[in-house]
Amino acid sequence: MKKLLAVMMAALILICGVAMAEEKSEGVMTYAEYAAAELDSEVTIETYVQAKQSWWEDNGQGLATIYTQDQDGAYFLYNLPCTAEEYEQLAVGTKIRVTGYKSEWAGEVEIVDATFEILEGSYVAEPLDVTALLGTDELISHQNELVSFKGMTVEPAAEGSDAAFLYSWDGSGEDGSDLYFNVSLNGETYTFTVESYLCDNTTDVYAAVKALKVGDVIDMEGFLYWYEGVNPHITAVKAAE
Repeated sequence: MKKLLAVMMAALILICGVAMAEEKSEGVMTYAEYAAAELDSEVTIETYVQAKQSWWEDNGQGLATIYTQDQDGAYFLYNLPCTAEEYEQLAVGTKIRVTGYKSEWAGEVEIVDATFEILEGSYVAEPLDVTALLGTDELISHQNELVSFKGMTVEPAAEGSDAAFLYSWDGSGEDGSDLYFNVSLNGETYTFTVESYLCDNTTDVYAAVKALKVGDVIDMEGFLYWYEGVNPHITAVKAAE
């Protein structure tokens, strides 16, 4: 009885903790409200940093591109005004409030022209297995989330080639460029990417993709980016379990 009571209490604490984590401040959209918002409309969200893709200066202003997510969905922040010092503070899990404009580019929904502030709180997402959603209309509802793909087969990176990857989309790049590679599942082939700003040529995933061979069966993790269709930005690759 004591053991059962302890298990029930632990479950209650977990449920309460999740509910508290999902609570939004006044004036802040839920993910469902954000998803339903019109393009070019102003949005205010609270979310958590999951990965920092890049930071650069443009005419003296720092700009950052960041993957973020809460318990209900994900938000891609593009060209977020951000000093170098602020960028360093945005560790994985950091909670932020963002006000900007919902935008879209080549199918990728993002927040632009935004401001942000750092809040108390932390959340790190676990990858969601979306393998079974490939080729379905449901997949796009998980855009920008941290996801996984299981048991996919490496295909030639270009027709008539035995190479497993290309430097840049057309093979015109070099070491340090984005890596493009094809993987298949149930007879359908998809193009995945190692985005060099997110995972450069010093990272394990960059090396892992360069070591792939056509026919390898692999598991992957990454962010569900969209470019004229699904184009995940892969952050981890390993042999299929």
